[in-house]
Parts: sequence; C-alpha cells; structure tokens
Amino acid sequence: MKAHVTDLKHGDCLIADTFNSVGLHVLPKGTVVYGEEITILMRHQIDYVDIEPRMMALDNEEMNVAQGIDGNFDQAIQNYESIFLEALSKGSFTQSDVDNTLQPLLEKLDEQKDVVSLLLLLERDDISTYNHSLQVGLLSFYIATWLGHTKAERFEISRAGYLHDIGKSQIAPHILNKTDNLTPEESEELKRHTTYGYDIILKSMNDEKTALVALQHHEFEDGTGYPNNLRKQDLHPYTQIIAVANTYVGMTLGRANQPKQGLINVLRKVHELGFGKLNGNAVQALIGHLLPNFVGKSVQLSNGEQGTIIMNNPLDIFKPLVKINETTFRDLSKERNLTVEEVFI
Repeated sequence: MKAHVTDLKHGDCLIADTFNSVGLHVLPKGTVVYGEEITILMRHQIDYVDIEPRMMALDNEEMNVAQGIDGNFDQAIQNYESIFLEALSKGSFTQSDVDNTLQPLLEKLDEQKDVVSLLLLLERDDISTYNHSLQVGLLSFYIATWLGHTKAERFEISRAGYLHDIGKSQIAPHILNKTDNLTPEESEELKRHTTYGYDIILKSMNDEKTALVALQHHEFEDGTGYPNNLRKQDLHPYTQIIAVANTYVGMTLGRANQPKQGLINVLRKVHELGFGKLNGNAVQALIGHLLPNFVGKSVQLSNGEQGTIIMNNPLDIFKPLVKINETTFRDLSKERNLTVEEVFI
C-alpha cells in the first residue's frame, strides 16, 4: 500500500527501495520505519512510500491486552484500598495480597509495548493514594525494564513502587484530603509517611529494599529532599527509579488546587529534574522510551487546534511537528508559543 510520509506509523515496513527526486538511494526495501526513518524521508522531501499492508489484527490484539490491563487496574486499586486499610488498623499488611494483585498485572504489562497508550488508558479522575500508588508501581516496572533489570528485580521494583506511600495509612484523613495549603505542622506530619511506611513494610515483609524505597522516595540526589537530606550515593538503586515514576505520575494526576498538566509538559519538567535532583539514567530511560510513542498520537494544542504528532524534533525533543490537516502543519520548535496541551489514545 502507498502511504504519505506524514501518515507513517512506527513499525511500518518498506516494500521497495526508496529514492529521492534526484535518484539518490535513501532507504532500502525491508526497512522498518520509526521516528529516525520518517525524519530522513522528510529531509529528502519524499512524499509517498510503499509499505506492507498494516496488520490491523495485531493492533486489535494489543488493544485487547490494554483493555485487559484496564480491568485489572480497577481491581488492583480496590485491592490496594484493602491493603491500605489493613495497614491503618493493624500497622501491617498481608504480603500475599500485594503479590497476588501485582503478578497478573505485570504479566500483561510485558505484552503491552505502547506505553503512552497504556498510560492514557489508565488515567483516572481519581487522585487518591490508591490510584497514584498503583500507577507508580506500573511505571516503575517499565523504567526498570528499560534499564535492563532482571524479571525478579522488575517485580521487586514494581512492588516497592506500589507500596511507596503505604505510610500514608497512618496520616490523619483531614491532612491527606485537605485541598488548601497545609499548615507547617500538617506538612511535617505528612512528611512522616516516609518513616511510617518504612516501619510498616519491615513489620509486614521484612524486606529492607522495599522499606528503604518507602523511606527515601522523597529524597533528591542533591540532598534537598526529606526526611534525611540524603544524596545520590546514599540512595538505594530502586529508590532512584521509583522517585522518577513518583514525580512523573504526581505531575500527570494534578491536584485539586492546580490544573492537570499535559504529558509532554510533564516529561519536559521531569527532564529538567534529571540534572541534579532525579537520577539521570532513569529519567533518560523514561523520556527516551515515551517520546517516540507520541508519534502518531492525536493531540490538542494550546491554541485549540487538534492534529497528529508526525515527528519529534531531535534538536528540541519537546517541540514536535504536528499535522493539523492535509495542508497545515505546526512546527512547535519554530512556533514557540504553542505547546501540546493534551494527548489522546
């Protein structure tokens, strides 16, 4: 089938050699197209290429996987509430309840490659500790995968992300649910959820690594975090991953007193924190694997226009090229006042 370059999707395969207008060989037959290849074609002003027919059944299969995760996700939030309430009443929880909740979800995550679509699918208006904790656990699993951790380590990291806020079970509801600014005393009490979580996890699992994540997940590598102003060399490697996931998810969920931020704007802010506060390797793993998946996604710009991201700008990765219609394109690297406000599945 013939496809316009701006309509190419990641994974499309060329069925013929591609040449530019002066006969220069650009890409060979059999090339699988990703962001870099699309960029090359556009630089050579090639409008159309011949690609293999797309396997729609595969797209449907992947969507079925995502929808299966979606159903398990809602159940996992309910299960976390039970675990949270058990910790509230007993000061501990049942480890098997955690493992039985996460295992089926993580098995499905290995089948879902389009992480951006997954994150969009799992978005909820609910900004509760339960929803936040599960999303941190799932995103931590992906970051650990991208960093090359073993299957066993990925499970441990995801579980630690799932439990990082369990100490909030010991915080008074009027503090947790307060929409106005906290008083200094309330703020200090809220910060104690890190030490409460450390104690609860050790009592429940006798797992020092998971407990350390609960204690350290608000520490920054420059020593400006809490509760112990630790620096990079003092942070557990699992903490370095989960702190990135926690920051990203926290920004995307928004808060009652501030508007929700778009995914690309959040990634830009996380990228900035990767220079001193958050672990640079974990940040780059997150950005390097999420941004390519934005190509082909429908978006709304800050001026109200809707279109499709067709190419990431290698010199300004947070300012993509957006196709509005057949004749209108917005290069956000040139139109600096425009931003991507919302991304759709």
